[in-house]
Amino acid sequence: MPTSAQTPVDAAPAAGAVVPRGKPRKVPRVVILGGGSVGLTTARRLRKRLGKREAAIVVVDPRPYMTYAPFLPEAAAGSIDARNVVAPHRRALKGVDVLQGKVSQIHHAERTVEITPEEGDPYWITYDHLVVGLGSVARTLPIPGLAEQGIGFKNVEEAIAVRNHVLNRIDVASSTWDPELRKRMLTFVFVGGGFAGIEALAEVEDMARYSVRHYNQIEQEELRFVLVEGSPRILPEVSEELGGYTLEQLRKRDIEIFLSTFLNSCVDGHVVLSNGQEFDAETIIWTAGVKANPVLQQSDLPLDKMGRVTCNPFLQVVDADGTPVPDAYAAGDCAAVPDLFNPGQFCPPNAQHAVREGKHLGDNLARVLRSAELTEYKHKNIGAVASLGMYKGVAQMFGKIKVRGVLAWFLHRTYHVYAMPTINRKLRIMAGWTGSILLRREVVALGSVHDPRAEFRAAAVPPKPRAVDTAALPPQKAEAGSPAEKQQATGSGQAAKSAS
Repeated sequence: MPTSAQTPVDAAPAAGAVVPRGKPRKVPRVVILGGGSVGLTTARRLRKRLGKREAAIVVVDPRPYMTYAPFLPEAAAGSIDARNVVAPHRRALKGVDVLQGKVSQIHHAERTVEITPEEGDPYWITYDHLVVGLGSVARTLPIPGLAEQGIGFKNVEEAIAVRNHVLNRIDVASSTWDPELRKRMLTFVFVGGGFAGIEALAEVEDMARYSVRHYNQIEQEELRFVLVEGSPRILPEVSEELGGYTLEQLRKRDIEIFLSTFLNSCVDGHVVLSNGQEFDAETIIWTAGVKANPVLQQSDLPLDKMGRVTCNPFLQVVDADGTPVPDAYAAGDCAAVPDLFNPGQFCPPNAQHAVREGKHLGDNLARVLRSAELTEYKHKNIGAVASLGMYKGVAQMFGKIKVRGVLAWFLHRTYHVYAMPTINRKLRIMAGWTGSILLRREVVALGSVHDPRAEFRAAAVPPKPRAVDTAALPPQKAEAGSPAEKQQATGSGQAAKSAS
């Protein structure tokens, strides 16, 4: 049920209808759609700037936590506990109302949003100011077999599923003697050579090779990792020199990389590539880009050709003529925010911009509610860092400084732990890293957590009555036990023979 902080509307408003607001609110309500990097940062910043008597803040998200995406590869590799790459909303958002549910529709003209909870009927809430930070979803293609065989890498649940699946395939393969089946189990395909794909591939490959040290039945050469990338290079976010260095390092680790190549099909795990390569694999991980949250199509907000909310440098939503839409703001992956340092371009969809846009948007909203002038968002990219496994990485700082190896790996960890929200999570992550360095990381698969009731369901099914097939028993077992029974059975057989 909606709390007293919301004003539900009984039914969806018709187009152009005037929605009754009830009693005027004494405190303006700011509704923030999405509790990711943008939503959480904006809410925290706005609450820091304004007291409860100045603004009521409501965050809407289907998950009760924010996921810090740059740490997903390390979570998949077991370097960070999965619980520590998320920030619980109700702990991180003090003095902010949190509604757990999916945004179904946005009617900004009526200042209403429809929310569909996990259980129960959808309901509507009203607001005075709207912040759209709905983020992005995986951009998939209609490739045969992809929906059935592929695993995404967009949230913490998928990262842990990848980890458990890879380790489980190694476990099962160690007790499988069919060479073709083993080869299929130990082939791991990653589609997409951007930051997410390269970091996921490098971290998971590093983890898998470390785990195989503990298996006498599997040789390192049996592990096969394949990267499929449609463009002629990997890591477009860094210079060609660093991209080439990364390519060279991955190939030295016996990772097969196919550039300018596309995945044509993966029906039943049979991978067919555009370059003619065909092979079988039980693991296909999709990291080939993202797109704006499709729920924006169910709104009256102006969108560009890519489905993103159009914005100006003040992070205000604007129409096709550049006129600001009253009381509407947006940022992050779902927003087309102009990059003032690169005229004609938009800010890239990464955590670095999302966190800074969230802070700036919180400051601008505080200015709006205090009738002050807005300021433009501008941030010069300070660099890009990527982890390539334990003690390995690449980094490009301030566009000029290129770093490789252990130092780049250290910069990656330092930068992202600094950007991770809340002191609690920073300390937990650093403690986990220290433990992994001293005690080595755990490489146990807990695949049953994805269906914990499977074993219970199997135990709850009553066993079937045991059927005895006397024809399959040895002759001495099929005959009657005692001499009298044998004589009776023989006599019955002779009588039946005479009757015939």
